[in-house]
Amino acid sequence: MATTPTINEQTTPAATSTVATPGLLVSLSPLAPDSLAAMLANLAAAFPEQDLLVATPDGTPSAPASAARLQLISYTPPAPTSTTWVLTAADYLNTYKLADEHHATACLLLGPEAQSLAPDALRALASAVLDHHADLVTPYYSLGPHDGLVNSAVLYPVTRALFAARPRFPLAVDLAFSPRMAERLAVAAQRQTAAGQNSALIWPVAEAAAASLAIAEVPAGPRALPPPNAADLNSLLAQVAGSLFADVDAKAAFWQRARLAYPPRPNLHPAQPPAPGSRTESATSAAEQQAPDVAPMLDSFRLAFANLHEIWSLVLPPNSLLGLKKLSLLSADTFRMPDALWARIVYDFILAWRLRTLNRGHLLGALTPLYLAWVASHLLQTAPGAPDYLAPETHIQNLAAAFEADKPYLVSRWRWPDRFNP
Repeated sequence: MATTPTINEQTTPAATSTVATPGLLVSLSPLAPDSLAAMLANLAAAFPEQDLLVATPDGTPSAPASAARLQLISYTPPAPTSTTWVLTAADYLNTYKLADEHHATACLLLGPEAQSLAPDALRALASAVLDHHADLVTPYYSLGPHDGLVNSAVLYPVTRALFAARPRFPLAVDLAFSPRMAERLAVAAQRQTAAGQNSALIWPVAEAAAASLAIAEVPAGPRALPPPNAADLNSLLAQVAGSLFADVDAKAAFWQRARLAYPPRPNLHPAQPPAPGSRTESATSAAEQQAPDVAPMLDSFRLAFANLHEIWSLVLPPNSLLGLKKLSLLSADTFRMPDALWARIVYDFILAWRLRTLNRGHLLGALTPLYLAWVASHLLQTAPGAPDYLAPETHIQNLAAAFEADKPYLVSRWRWPDRFNP
């Protein structure tokens, strides 16, 4: 087991009265009063016969009458961070401290807007740890086909291909984990907070896979996701992709092993593929049923092809550049980015990140118009009435399979980067 990290004073909980030790700790992000009341009611409905320790930074509110078994404590929040839409290093470290202090046997760490999670989802997350002995449990959110596209284009396929782990949302905003997983996440978080990076992202699925801990995924239904606080797509993609690339670099010794070609561990509660007609598998609003307006994305890509070609040529091999040239000449009706081309582009950007082929800020900025080209292609191919229509989730699964198939390229280039010099 990893060494217990030193807990920063910033993450030390406020003094609380002694309470009985429950099995499950629920750590909440800051919530508005009405949202907090709804959250407590959902917890009471999810665990009507179980003692819970509920930690909230919003003071110690009065528990609803139906929540007699909720033991409420307040904690001192981590130092304010610039990232409020996803869990950060400070959140993981604070949760570990709370769990260790109160000897919890399982933790639920819930992000902003968690009151939108149904009681069934909360119960399923906890049950996978308490009853089925999973170490890390991620939710399978039911999102619209146009939602979470950074996750679908980069985070999910890279995590699945490199770490042989299939949780659909590897950077989920809600998690359940065991004490040993909490400790491992705290060790990873401590490295960031010790450097003053409280808002750094932690990749729990990769951490669990690298430690050979049991990973499970449970259906969570719809969830209101807080909007990213990045001012623009460039900033958001740089933050998320940059953090992912750094984690891939740090864990290279693990994901290059042959064992990663093995079939993924079965989920304890596998999320079933969305059924035809469900929100994740079909358009559900009038806006989504209309033909997508991809003209601004295509214009951005074509402009970038003209202006960034020299930068892309430092990162991408000739075949990829030729593929992009062909794409730049296509009309919107026929614009399709092959899955294999996008997988190769992402892998080459990961390699360029590792090798510092150019300034990392410029590198991630050069990825943005390529990502927009992928989004445009995805929206066009998954639009109702497209001649080569694919259901959105089917397309994402095909994309992830392309990343898996091209993993040997990344391994080879990682080990022998001089074999190809664009």
